[in-house]
Amino acid sequence: MNHDNNKNMDTVALNKENSRAQIPIALDITPKSAREKTTIGSGEPLKLAVVGHTNTGKTSILRTLLRDVYFGEVKNEAATTRHVERAQLTDSLTGDVLVSLYDTPGLEDASGLMDWLEDNTASRRDGIERLQQFLAADIASGATGSDAVSGDEDYSQEAKVIRQLLASDMAIYVIDAREPVLGKYKDELAILSWAAIPVMPVFNFTDSQDANIDAWQTMLARRNLHISTRFDSVAFEFTDEMRLWQNLATMLTHAEMLEQLMQRRTEDWAQLYDEANIIIADFLLNVAAFVREINDDDDPMPILQQMQEAVRQSERAMQHKLLNSYKFYDNAVAATPLELQAYQQDPFDPELLKSYGIRTTSGAAAGALLGLGIDVAALGTTLGLGAALGGIAGGLLSNTGSIADKLTGVKRLYIDPATLTLLATRAIDLLMALRHRGHAATDATQMLYSGEIDEHSGHMDDDVNLVTPWLTHKLPSELKKARGKPQWSSLSSGKSEQAQSLRIDAAWSLSRRLERA
Repeated sequence: MNHDNNKNMDTVALNKENSRAQIPIALDITPKSAREKTTIGSGEPLKLAVVGHTNTGKTSILRTLLRDVYFGEVKNEAATTRHVERAQLTDSLTGDVLVSLYDTPGLEDASGLMDWLEDNTASRRDGIERLQQFLAADIASGATGSDAVSGDEDYSQEAKVIRQLLASDMAIYVIDAREPVLGKYKDELAILSWAAIPVMPVFNFTDSQDANIDAWQTMLARRNLHISTRFDSVAFEFTDEMRLWQNLATMLTHAEMLEQLMQRRTEDWAQLYDEANIIIADFLLNVAAFVREINDDDDPMPILQQMQEAVRQSERAMQHKLLNSYKFYDNAVAATPLELQAYQQDPFDPELLKSYGIRTTSGAAAGALLGLGIDVAALGTTLGLGAALGGIAGGLLSNTGSIADKLTGVKRLYIDPATLTLLATRAIDLLMALRHRGHAATDATQMLYSGEIDEHSGHMDDDVNLVTPWLTHKLPSELKKARGKPQWSSLSSGKSEQAQSLRIDAAWSLSRRLERA
């Protein structure tokens, strides 16, 4: 009799265990990666989810981290990202995957989801169990049924975010720093905390004057989120990126992948800067060595026009090389700095020289100098070269470069020091702009120069004082040497590879000088 009672009691206990096991059994539909995720181990790529409210710039941050203007879709409207997209950061030398980044849809109604979780899950269960119960419900797939409170409820987008959270090692929570602290954001953070992975808030659009970072940090601290960072996806700072990775590393037991990533990215960033300065130096030497000869009686204007056009094309090619180096492209998909009027402005426009505060030794706004043959002050303004051609004859012989030139009647035409200085300043400006422009920037009129530019004329304000890398009358020794080396210029000889090989040592030397400018 006692034996039968014990058997019945065991059966009842087993039934109770089975009834308590009903919820976990129903959760078998949860992705295997979410159920079997373990803490990141040594040597494993980091799985990093990028989450946040709609339209806070999650995809924008990923574009800038990836240096990829094509990743995802960026629009000034909510819910642009509708599916989880993966991207990878690799070691540029070994090709090893160091970080897998997951771009997730925006959290659209965290407050509604929190209400559902409070009403339909047991508060005694841990956060992961409550989130898994939500993922097993119809509303997580967009369907309606007994689990849905009303036919209008659809948390399928939130479900995509939560599934990725449960499959990730950690997450960054992107905050639009311009937004006030609202209740919906507090609910988002509460739900994210249930995933039991480290979450680091990242402030986007911090360059805005409307940033509310102090208020946000107070709210975050009340939720035990004391580590946050700033990373503006449009106004980029490399130090901010390194701080982002460093702060993430402090939250991990095994941070080897992030440490390797930081080291490689720092080395790559420095190397990219070196290579960009060599591109600029090579361009300047090519122009400085550019020379054309004319006879005494030749009309100089057709040759001047040809030289100016050759320099314009050469500058444009140099600009494209810089853009490509920093993975910006001149196309209709993503706006680039070259769409700014200032970068398209004619380098032989005398007003541009004036904008930069550059003066020639004669005080004229010259674009090309007839070397030692014709006084720049005697040339005409239509090409940015002075006043008129009428008085040109009086200055020819007295400015002829050598006795041999006098005897042969040959005049040599060069690009003058003022224009070389302008080209150098403008190239350095572009390089600095690219180093501080995020790959999410879509505004073609975004300020890239260090001064204000009039949106109608494309000229800089008169009170802007830009610093040139050297005084106009004190060209670097490398450029002075190039003036006597016409074989260094492909613009003179038409032999691009041969000319570049001849000036390669001078380009390296000049690039070091540019880095110190």
